[in-house]
Parts: sequence; C-alpha cells; structure tokens
Amino acid sequence: MKIQPDDLLLVIDVQNDFCPGGALGVADGDAVVPVVNRLAQRFNHVVLTQDWHPAGHSSFATSHPGSAPFSFITMPYGPQTLWPDHCIQGTAGAAFHPQLATDKAELVIRKGFRAAIDSYSAFFENDRTTPTGLAGYLRERGFRRVVMAGLATDYCVQYSALDARRLGFETTVVLSGCRAIDLAGSLAAATAAMRQAGVTLVDDIA
Repeated sequence: MKIQPDDLLLVIDVQNDFCPGGALGVADGDAVVPVVNRLAQRFNHVVLTQDWHPAGHSSFATSHPGSAPFSFITMPYGPQTLWPDHCIQGTAGAAFHPQLATDKAELVIRKGFRAAIDSYSAFFENDRTTPTGLAGYLRERGFRRVVMAGLATDYCVQYSALDARRLGFETTVVLSGCRAIDLAGSLAAATAAMRQAGVTLVDDIA
C-alpha cells in the first residue's frame, strides 16, 4: 500500500508490561518497537493507545480469589479473561516502551480506566457500547484510513481493527509491527476474523 498524507497510524499498547519481562509480556513484543518507529516517521498523523488500569481492576485474577490468570469468568458485559495485574496507572509497567518514539503522537487514548470493565479496543470498552472517543476524534479530523500496529495482535489490535471496520474506517494491520499472546489458537482466530471483516493484513509497508 502507498501511505497517503491523510492516513493515520494507530499504535496499540506498546507498553512495558506487554513487552518481555513485563507483567503480561508478549513473546518478542519489544520487536515491534523498531517497526513502529520506522512507520511513525512516514505518517503525518500518529495516535497512541495506553492501557491504564486502576489497582484492583476487575479484569485482574487477583480481584477474584481462587481464580488463576488466563482463566475466564462471566462479567455483566460477557465473558472476560482474567489477567495478571498489569498496566496499573502511574507505574513503570504502564509506561510506553522506552525506545518507542512518541514525539509525533497527536493524541494518546487511555483505556481500561473504568474499574468494572475491561477495554481491549481503542474505540470501545468491552461492553461494546461505551466509547473511548477515538471515533469522534478521527471523524472530526477527517481521517478515513487507519493503519495499526502494536500489542497484542489477537486482543487489543484485533478488537481495534474490527471496531474500526464496523465504524466505517478503511483499516490495515501491519503484521510485522504486531505480536500475539496466542491463547488456545487465538491468533489464528483473530486473523480469520479480521480478514472476514474486511481488514487488510500486510506483512509490512515498503
């Protein structure tokens, strides 16, 4: 694809806790940083998302005595994976990776700050109805195509890409700039779901 002047790069959750050594480290997660940095230099417009949980968030396994990380519970809004405590507001784990180039970011969308509900997508909380405000921002700015990279392919990237398509944005995911958690085949399922929704998947942008 050819990058257009009004295309937007959406960088998903490239934070310390999602990189190797972090509380919810994605294998090889830090490998996305040079790819994202290279892409950011080529886009006129960049937006970052940041997972931003209060301590004791309802998606943490520690908030449900007897529950193990990566198990599932039913929340009022539906099934919820329970995670290790991660990306707690103001901690080093919630900070962006130190090598991530953030200087071109025109907006940082923080998500997951409501204690009772998790938030994978850059556009909606996990109830699928509570908006983050990103869609309104993109529409007011006149953006029509969103290119995504970040962590993790099968969770926050996938949810963001599916919502972007549902909201009518042209959507591309750069796979070399993503890494997956891949729980029980979740990467294959995410890839299939994105393709079916009309998300363009590319290995890289030359």
